[in-house]
Amino acid sequence: MAGRPSPKKDTSSNYRKDAQRAEVAAETQRLKDYLAPTVAGENLFLEDIEIKIAGAHRTVHVVVDLPETESGGVSLDRIADVSRVLSDAMDADPQDDGRPYSLEVSSPGVSRPLTERRHWRRNTGRMVSVSPVRGDALTGRLLEVDDSGITLIPEIAVKKGMKPKQGEKMHLAFDQIAKGRVEVEFAHLEDEPAGEDADGINSTAEEA
Repeated sequence: MAGRPSPKKDTSSNYRKDAQRAEVAAETQRLKDYLAPTVAGENLFLEDIEIKIAGAHRTVHVVVDLPETESGGVSLDRIADVSRVLSDAMDADPQDDGRPYSLEVSSPGVSRPLTERRHWRRNTGRMVSVSPVRGDALTGRLLEVDDSGITLIPEIAVKKGMKPKQGEKMHLAFDQIAKGRVEVEFAHLEDEPAGEDADGINSTAEEA
């Protein structure tokens, strides 16, 4: 008995999705190049840009961070200031196609994965968890970051209710680290901006 023919895939729909993804990727990179000097002029670092398209409307989410030489989080005042200059820059963008947009500006917050050298440097002195390429994950105090890797004092697990013990200072090369993140400590909460981490901080500018 002959089987039923397989339904044809909607290649036109897939083509449109692929074309839109390519368009968004190209526009994201263009805006990164265009807006990075504006963010740097506010003594901040352009961490990332994400663009979402709904019909004719765009949402442009810009993530900014402090330079790696500064500690703490990006304050609400600095978010508001950089939001204003970014809005002005986008209004004056000579390559903008005129579509309406919403601008959202935030800082990454402590939940941001540590994926770049500057991320580690920004968090020197904090407790971090590290998953090595080989071996068990460990948690420790980040002491130093150099060109080759990180130096930390690991915490040794003890019985519940006992104060953690510290191990010997150790160095991990960047190519030995699979992933890392900051461990939130109550002693460092004052360093973070108010809100839901810093991801809830945003300023929106609507353009017709």
